[in-house]
Amino acid sequence: MPEYLSPGVYVEEVSFRSKSIEGVPTSTTGMVGMTRFGPLQYDDGGVRPGPATSTPRLITSFTEFERVYGGLEPLLIDGNEQPCYTAHAARAFFMNGGQRLYVSRVFGPRGPADPPVDFGVASMLVTINGASAATWRARWPGDYGNAWVGVQATRTGNVAFTYPNDPADPLAKHTWGVQAKSVRNGTIVEIVDPPPAPPGKPPKGNDDFAPNTLAIVSIAPTGQQTFRRAGGSVAVGPDAILQIVEFQVTVRVDDASQRVDVYDKLSADPRLSRNVGRVLQRDDPADENAVIWLDLAGQDTSYEDAPIDLLLALRANGGYLTGGHDGTLVSDSDIRGMEADPDNATVKATGLEALGEVDDIAIVAAPDAATYDDPALCLAASQALVDHAEKFRYRIAVVDGPQESSISEIRAYRGQFDSTRAALYHPWIEIFDPLQRPAQGVPPPRILLPPSGFVTGIYARSDIQRGVYKAPANEVVRGLTRFELNINKGRQDVLNPEGINALRFFPGRGSRVWGARTMTSDPEWIYVNVRRLFIFLEHSIDKSTQWAVFEPNNERLWANIRFTIEDFLLLQWKNGALMGTKPEEAYFVRCDRTTMTQNDLDYGRLICLIGVAPTKPAEFVIFRIGQWTADSKMS
Repeated sequence: MPEYLSPGVYVEEVSFRSKSIEGVPTSTTGMVGMTRFGPLQYDDGGVRPGPATSTPRLITSFTEFERVYGGLEPLLIDGNEQPCYTAHAARAFFMNGGQRLYVSRVFGPRGPADPPVDFGVASMLVTINGASAATWRARWPGDYGNAWVGVQATRTGNVAFTYPNDPADPLAKHTWGVQAKSVRNGTIVEIVDPPPAPPGKPPKGNDDFAPNTLAIVSIAPTGQQTFRRAGGSVAVGPDAILQIVEFQVTVRVDDASQRVDVYDKLSADPRLSRNVGRVLQRDDPADENAVIWLDLAGQDTSYEDAPIDLLLALRANGGYLTGGHDGTLVSDSDIRGMEADPDNATVKATGLEALGEVDDIAIVAAPDAATYDDPALCLAASQALVDHAEKFRYRIAVVDGPQESSISEIRAYRGQFDSTRAALYHPWIEIFDPLQRPAQGVPPPRILLPPSGFVTGIYARSDIQRGVYKAPANEVVRGLTRFELNINKGRQDVLNPEGINALRFFPGRGSRVWGARTMTSDPEWIYVNVRRLFIFLEHSIDKSTQWAVFEPNNERLWANIRFTIEDFLLLQWKNGALMGTKPEEAYFVRCDRTTMTQNDLDYGRLICLIGVAPTKPAEFVIFRIGQWTADSKMS
């Protein structure tokens, strides 16, 4: 209640309408799996802790995925090549209409379960003066981190100048001698004194440095510059040439990706903003997708010429980082992940638990879950995905069946699940191998992929074009050559009643998703679109009614809640998400004394009862036709 303590005019803002409910996004997808590179929480026994920015990254295109998580090239797992199924799934997701994808990377380190373990983080030592050292390190584990690093010096033109004699100048700057333009404390300059005689030219670009020509600029509070080397000042002749010396770091990743990152105008002194230790740091580099970082923990900074020695050492010690590898095969526990440590902010969630911290995700998939040779491992990994969807409620899991499953095998596999928040798709999908060029007279190489990447993209496409209430079925699958198996009507007559969604080819209509059922025994929730519609409604109401907590629990609040939800459901009915020829047939909302007892009110409970009539898919379209004579009359 405002206070009115003195006479005057008071203008106050009030609301005469109910709050609005904003629908949550339904097409945002989360994937967990092995990738060639990218954000991952790791700690090599406390020796080399990984970057703190290891949370799942939002990806909006496959080009962005390649830059953050690496490309489609195979992983080398335990010495054996394996397709990077997560990368192929991300490519299929965007190809089929997906727009927003979160990726949670998992990795199997080598070595014992207890530290130290080998996370396969590439590195290269840079020796300085034969003693102190810096180290180039890959930011994340993986063979992708075995990049080539080269450092080249860059020089400006002559920046030397002298101040004119000004009798009114109280600092008598003309007595300062030669000064340098555009420098700061810590800038490295090259002093060419005496200058080369005509037609000689001063060194340029990455030319070698003559001995004792580099110095560090020191600026006094008055602005006077001195040039220091070896603990003392350097005398600069009146005709000397001064050139600012910086350097450029070039990072070439593996030849397959043809990725080249260039970082220029870098300095070696920590006082400067473009210091290499800051631009290419571990946790928050200027380029958040940087492949490498410079570890300066071993550098001796106790003497004044340390930045010069670092520059010369980096320039002289280019080459490949080594020691990076793709680890071992991940287990179902890796996919399931671990929750964040509540007592240690640096220990973040991993695997599926990391995706659980992203509230926007509505669809989850684990492309690696069905790729194990042992069906029991496939089952355990897929069960982790289903458990995740059940735990976090407002999302649905897209589950892959194992490769080369027969009808009996896929039925047995499906029979081990019972969840309203998961859907199984079968069979796998064949595509042309995007890493191989077709040769004349030779069949193009092909690979088989789990269907989840394609299906999640179709979910997103259907949501965007029609709405979450539309079953994501009878939709064209893009980017394939054929399905692993041919599912005909006879086979689908067996699969469909058991909640196995078939992927089928129809002559003249292409390859389509031909099923929209969840893996449940509950007849109320057998359809994917009904489950996802209720997830959408529940999540939207949950997020948009948080304002009601701690409000006075009386008739005014109940009416406001009722009007808020009715307005939201009316919009859904108009969009075609609900049954009924009028709103009263589509939904009801009750929030009054009939839904709450005095005991509820005494203990702070507000109970709102909502009934919704969802539209269910026309899964069986039946036309009944018979003979009719011309003189018959239909009543």
